Amino acid sequence: DRLVCIDEIDAETVLLDAREPARYRGEFEPIDPVAGHIPGASNHFWRDNLTADGCFLPPADLHRRITAALGAAPNDATTHYCGSGVSACHNSLAQFIAGAGAGRLYCGSWSEWCRDPMRRGMMD
Repeated sequence: DRLVCIDEIDAETVLLDAREPARYRGEFEPIDPVAGHIPGASNHFWRDNLTADGCFLPPADLHRRITAALGAAPNDATTHYCGSGVSACHNSLAQFIAGAGAGRLYCGSWSEWCRDPMRRGMMD
């Protein structure tokens, strides 16, 4: 129940993209054939969950940062994605540490989304 398939994503899905901001904005794309992000998604770079020495930030800081990125508090319905589903797991864990549920994972992520010709017309 924590995994989301591509056909479950609609305009109501709260999406959080874990990729670096330049990839999210579509300024460059080193892996996939199309640059950008899923329409309606917010961005929270997974590395922003960490202290300078590579440990997770305190729960209150994580909650504040994720909430700022989403524009609302995260919850179990928040759906995380990235390029291939790996760093999205980092954001999901950060959300859990923040005490806001674990959220869900769209493991197909941007790599699956951008390859679907039906969805290309919906991109920002």
